[in-house]
This record gives sequence, structure tokens and C-alpha cells, in this order.
Amino acid sequence: MFYIKNAKIFTGTEEIIEGYFSVKDGKFSEVGATVSIPEDAKVIDATGKIITPGLIDVHTHLGVHEEGIGQPGQDFNETSSESTPQVRAIDGINPQEQGFDDARRFGVTTVQIMPGSANVVGGEMSVVKTVGKVVDEMIVKNPSGLKAATGENPKRFHGGKGKMPTTRMGVAARLRENLVEAQNYIEKREKGECGRDIGLEQIAKVLKKEIPLRVHAHRADDIITVLRIKNEFNIPLTIEHCTEGHQIVDFLKKQKDLRVSIGPTMSTRSKQELADKGWHTIVALMNAGIPVSITTDHPVVGIEHLMTSAILAVKNGLTEEQALTAITLNAAKHIGVEKRVGSIEVGKDADFVIWSDDPFDLRSTVEETYIDGEIVYRKKL
Repeated sequence: MFYIKNAKIFTGTEEIIEGYFSVKDGKFSEVGATVSIPEDAKVIDATGKIITPGLIDVHTHLGVHEEGIGQPGQDFNETSSESTPQVRAIDGINPQEQGFDDARRFGVTTVQIMPGSANVVGGEMSVVKTVGKVVDEMIVKNPSGLKAATGENPKRFHGGKGKMPTTRMGVAARLRENLVEAQNYIEKREKGECGRDIGLEQIAKVLKKEIPLRVHAHRADDIITVLRIKNEFNIPLTIEHCTEGHQIVDFLKKQKDLRVSIGPTMSTRSKQELADKGWHTIVALMNAGIPVSITTDHPVVGIEHLMTSAILAVKNGLTEEQALTAITLNAAKHIGVEKRVGSIEVGKDADFVIWSDDPFDLRSTVEETYIDGEIVYRKKL
């Protein structure tokens, strides 16, 4: 057990505490303004420092799209078919990829890792801590969702080969066909009329509301199509990217239980779908009360720029409290792990970051990163 005292603590719940917390067995055991610390206790004096929860990126390809090694590290898109629900990101994650080290150095302690967006249905995803050598021991939640994609990417990858889908209609049709096939599979399995099918089993988890469908959608029309399908099949679903969400804020406000991730806003406008990309999207949605998370979509934007993205969101209209929540507690809720991470609260995993100064000042640095109460990064003096 150890104590951190004299800290300015950004809890992730939009509350700031001038005080202390203690860590026991990898969990936050006490959090408050005053405390009587035992004389023989291990104490870290954080005078002049600011502490935040460990940062969370809800949409990454960390470890499945490795940096700096080219094709051998590109394990995020199984492009052999337009629909590959049977694949699982966990089978492609390399925990020793450089990006994990970058994450720890910049205070990112939890990430969701998913297949890419080349396919209409791309496979299962996982939530992991950013430290470890064996991915199974890093898991926070597996599976945490099933990837799907709309728009230009599946059209380009498969339509370019003369295969369906070649249009947005075709993308939506393929997604519906997958869902209907899984509905039929569930009925047949319950009656003992068919054997196992791994891909349909994984889609069935969405239909049974065990995991959400997480759908890559940039354009407003694609977002609306995704929500149409959500309502047709009554399934849990998140919108990933939501680039033109600001164009349809009133429509999105009417949707029940909707969560969106926005980003990578720091990237360039590399395709038509990103023509209206900007920080105005996250400001409009968050101010409308729609739960939003910020993502880098690593490696599209490096994981080291998750906090940079939050700073730029503040520069463009968010409050610091809103921006921090978008990479901590809101992010934890987006990926369904808020009972374990996302805020500095008693009983949660002791994932936290000690900053040299205000984390919303780009000149500030991460001095120490902790995961489960263990230091995983310390800045070299």
C-alpha cells in the first residue's frame, strides 16, 4: 500500500480535489482532501504536480498495425473477403510493438484495439491495458465489440475488385444480410439443426446484446444508414469517427443510448468523407449532450497525441472538464469498462498519470504512469 499526497487530482468525473489518494492491491483504496497517513507508510509527495486518471483511447489499431516495419506488421485488415466476422483482433496483437511504449510514455493506460475498416464486417475487438508481454494477461474486456464499416473503405477495397459492395447500397445490404444470416443461425442452433459457425456466432453476440456493433461511419448519410439498421435489428451500437455528426446534431439527439467516438481530427483530409472534418464536430455533439470520446485511430495519428487532441478540442471550444472526460470516464463508458477504469475513485484500478504541470499545456510532460498501482513509465532525468 502507498499514499500520494499534496496532489491536485483531476478525478475524471469533472471534479478536482486538492488532496491525496492511497493504492492497495492495485486499486484506489482512499481518495480525499485530508487523511491521517500512518508513520511507516510509503508516501509520494506530489506537491506542485497534477494527477489524472490513465488516459483511454477507444479506437486504435495498436499492435495489429505495427509502426516502422511495413507489410509484415499490417495485421489489421483481413481483405480476403468483404465480410470477416470470424476474425479476432486479439489474435493479431503484438504487445511488444513500439506503440505500446509510446502509449505509456504519454499517459495512455487503456486502449480498445480493433480490426480495420476495409470490410463490411471486420471482426471482434478487445480492450487491453498498455503494459505486458502476453496479450491474454493484458485484457480488460474481450470481446468488447464487433467491427463494421460503411462508406468509401469497403467500396474501394472490394468494389475495386469488381465484387459487391460497389455502392453504399451494397454496403448496407451486405450488413443486413450478415445480421439476418446470424438471426437464422441462432434459431437453427437452438433447434439443433446446424453445426457451429464461428463468424455467425460472433455476429450473434451483437443480436443477443452481449457486445455492441461498432461502425466506422464518417458521412452524415452513412451515419443515418447505420442508425436505421440499428433500429431495424434492435442492436447495441456505437458510431466510430462520426466526422459529419455536427451536420445532424438534432437527429442524433433523438437516438437512444447512442455513444460516438470522434477522430482522428488531427489527421489530414485524405479522402472525400473527411472534407468537413474539424474540431467543430466534437464541440457540437458534446454541447448537445451526446456522449463523446476522442480517438487518435492510432496509427493514423500517433497514440502519443491523444492528450494533444484533447488540448486542441479545448482550443476550439470544449471546456477542459469536457475534454478530459472524453479521454477518461466517457471513453471508459464507450467501451464498457467504466466499473474498472476511467476515473480516480475508490475500488477502481489504480491507473493514473503524474504530470509535471497542467496537462492542458503542451509544454507539460508525463513524469510517471501507473497501471494497476505499478509504475510502468518514469521520465528520465
